[in-house]
Amino acid sequence: MSTKKKDESFRPFGLGKIKIWGTKLSSIGTFITTRRGPAIATLIALLVSIIVVIQYQGAHPGAADLQEFEVGKVAERDVLAEQAVSYVDETATRLKLDVQQHLVPPVFRYAPEVTTEAQKEYARFVSLSRSYFAQAQAAQEGLEAYTQEIYQIFPGMFAQETLDILFHEPEQEKILETGSTALDHFMETGIFALPDTGLEDYNPEVLELLRSSEARTGRERIERTQIVTLDTLPDAVNRWYTARGLPPSFGVLGFALLKPFMKENVFFSALDTAQRLTETKAQIDAVVKHIEPGSRIIRKGFIITDEDMVKLRALNLAVSKQDPRRMVGQILVLLLLYSLFMFLGWVQSVDKGGLTDAEIYVLSGLTALYIIGALLSKNLPFNTEFFPVSIVLPTALVIMLPAILINPNLALAWALVLPISAFLSGSFDEAAFILALVSGVVASYALKGAEKRMDLVKAGLISAGANGIAILAILLLKGAAWEVYPTVLFWGAFNGLASGMLVLGFLPPLEHALNAATTFRLIELSDLNAPLIRRLFTVAPGTYSHAIMVANLAEAACQEIGANALLARVGAYYHDIGKMDQPDYFVENQTSYNKHKDIPPRLSATIIRSHVKLGVEKARSMGLPREVTNIIAEHHGNSVITWFYNEALKQDPQVSKEDFSYPGNPPRSRESAVVMLADMSEAAVRTLEKPTAAKIEKFLQKLITAKVEHGQLAESELTFRDLETIKQAFVRVLAGHYHSRIEYPTVPATEVAHESD
Repeated sequence: MSTKKKDESFRPFGLGKIKIWGTKLSSIGTFITTRRGPAIATLIALLVSIIVVIQYQGAHPGAADLQEFEVGKVAERDVLAEQAVSYVDETATRLKLDVQQHLVPPVFRYAPEVTTEAQKEYARFVSLSRSYFAQAQAAQEGLEAYTQEIYQIFPGMFAQETLDILFHEPEQEKILETGSTALDHFMETGIFALPDTGLEDYNPEVLELLRSSEARTGRERIERTQIVTLDTLPDAVNRWYTARGLPPSFGVLGFALLKPFMKENVFFSALDTAQRLTETKAQIDAVVKHIEPGSRIIRKGFIITDEDMVKLRALNLAVSKQDPRRMVGQILVLLLLYSLFMFLGWVQSVDKGGLTDAEIYVLSGLTALYIIGALLSKNLPFNTEFFPVSIVLPTALVIMLPAILINPNLALAWALVLPISAFLSGSFDEAAFILALVSGVVASYALKGAEKRMDLVKAGLISAGANGIAILAILLLKGAAWEVYPTVLFWGAFNGLASGMLVLGFLPPLEHALNAATTFRLIELSDLNAPLIRRLFTVAPGTYSHAIMVANLAEAACQEIGANALLARVGAYYHDIGKMDQPDYFVENQTSYNKHKDIPPRLSATIIRSHVKLGVEKARSMGLPREVTNIIAEHHGNSVITWFYNEALKQDPQVSKEDFSYPGNPPRSRESAVVMLADMSEAAVRTLEKPTAAKIEKFLQKLITAKVEHGQLAESELTFRDLETIKQAFVRVLAGHYHSRIEYPTVPATEVAHESD
C-alpha cells in the first residue's frame, strides 16, 4: 500500500532518486547472478546479433554520400577511386544468366509403366484375335463373334472396317507380329507430351530425356525434330513400315490397330528442369569488373549514368567494409539495447512482480530475431528505395505477442526500442524506420480492450490501415512514380493483416508455455461450467456461493479503481478451491452441526490454514496462470485466525501466534488485495442482523482499517483513495444483495382452499 508522506510526494528529482536509480542499475549484476537462465539467454541473443552485425556490417554503406548523386543529373564534383576495387556487375551477370538459361534444355521423364501397360493390352488383343482366327468356321459367323468379343473387351477402340480387314487378311499373323514390334519400338523410344506453355524459356531446339531404373538414371539429349508426339505419330508409323519394305496396306492397317494402344509416356518435369537450371547457374561465374586506383568514377560537369552509380556504390561498399567505426557503432547500439532489456527485466522484477524466466526467454528470442531479420532482409533482391525492408518484417506481430502475453506498456516500449535499434545499427533507412515505428506503436495500442480472439484480426486490420497511411506518406515524400504505389501499399497492408492473423496461431501455445493470464485465457477460466468450478458447486455449495459473491464484489471494486477486473473475478472464483477436500469444516458449508466442537483449536486452525496450501497445489496442478495462483496464495495474507487463536489462549496463554496464522504472504498486487478485502467483507457481513447500507459501511470501515493496521495491504500499491473507492463499491453491491424485503401478510387457510377450488 502506498504510505508516502506529503512532502515526499512532491520532492524534486535529487540525490534521493539518484540513489534509488543507482541501486536499480547496480542490481543488474544481481539479476545476472540470481537468474542465470534468463541472463544467459539474453547474452546468447546479444552474441548472435553481434555476429550477424559483423557479417553484414557493410550492407547499407555510404547512403549519405550517395544522396548528392542521381542518374540523369549533371555531377557537381569529381569522385576518384583511392584504392583498387573489384565488384560484381549485376546487370552483366544477369544477362549472362539469361543467355545460359535459354540454352538449358527442358527435361522430360520417361514413364515405363505406361509402356508396360500398352504392351500388355496389345498382347491381350493379339491373343484374343489368334484364338478366333484359329477356330473360325463360317467366315461371316466368325467375323460377327470376333467383332462382338473385341467390342466387349475393347469398347470403342477399333473401327468396324479395321476389324473386317484384319479378319479377312491372309497375312493376319504377320500383321499382328509386325504391329507388336512397331508398338515396342515407338513406346520404348517414347511418345512425348509437350505442354502448351512452360517451354518458351528454355532451349527451343534440344530437350533432355531421363530414363530411371533401379540401378541408374540415364540422360539423353534429343533434337526436337526427332521426337514423336501423338500428332506426328501416323506419319512416323507409316515411315517405319515403309522402311521395312512392307506393303502400304500393312502400314495403314498397322497404325489403325496400334493407335488405341499407343499413349504418351514421356512427360515434362518442371522439378528436374528447375534443378538442371540451378546446376547450370551454379557453374556460371559472375561478371567481375575492376576499378583501378586513381580512376575517375564521376566526372564533374558530365551526366551521371547507371554504370557510374554502380561503380560509386561498389566503391562506397568497399570503403565501408574496411572502416571499423560503423561496426563498432552497431555493436554499441546492440549492447545498449540488451542492457536496457536486462534493466527492464530487473525493474519489472522489483516493481511489478517480475518477468518470469519464460517471458524473458520469449522477449530475448523475439528481440534477436527482429534485429537479425532486419540485418539479413535488407539484402533481399526486391529491397529498393521505394520498397523498404520493414515491409517484409512483421513488426506488428513482434509487438502484439508481448502486448498480450506480458504487458502492454512493455510492448509499447519495445515498439519504440526495436525500430530505433534497427535504424541506429544500420539495418533501417529513414523510410523503413518510420514504417516499423508506426506499425509497432499502432499494434501495441490496437489490442487495448481486446476480449475476443476475433479482436486480433481487427487489430491486424488497424495495423494494415496504419501501414498503408505511413507508406503513402513515405512514397509522397520520396516522389515515387505512381505505378509503384499499388504494389507497395498492398504489401504494407498485407504485413499488418498477416501479423494479426499469425498472432491467432502463435498465441495458444505461447499462452500455455508462459502460463500467461491473457484476457482470452481469463475469459475461458471465468466459465462457471468449468470442471473444477462445477465440482466446487457439487461438493461445497456454500463455498461456491461465497466465491460467486466475492467475484461480484472484487469485479465491481476493480472496475472503480482501474485494476484488472477480469483477473480479480477469476481469482475470486478459484480462491477457495482448497476447501473442496474438507468442505464440512468451513462454516458456509455447515448446516446444523459444527465439527470444530469436537477437536482442539490448534487442529481446527491447521485445517482452516491448509485450504490455502491445498488451493495453490490444485492451481499449479491444473496449470492456472501465475497471477491467479498468487491470488489464491495471498487472499488471507499472513493474518491470524482470530477466533481459534483466542480459544487456544484460554487453554494455554503461551500458545504461539504463528501456529494460528495463514502461511501466505500479504497481497502484492491490487487485484489480490481487492480479492482479500472482498473475501473478508462477504464473510463478515453475513454475521450482521438486518444489514443496512449505513451499517455495512461502518462495519467494512472497521474491517479495512484492521487490515491496514496489521500490514496486510502494505505491498499491494493500493492508496487510501483506492480503499475508500473499494469500500463504497462493496457497500453498493452488498446493500443491493441484502436489501430489505416486503413482509407479505399471512393468507388464511380458508381463502387458500377457496382459491384452489
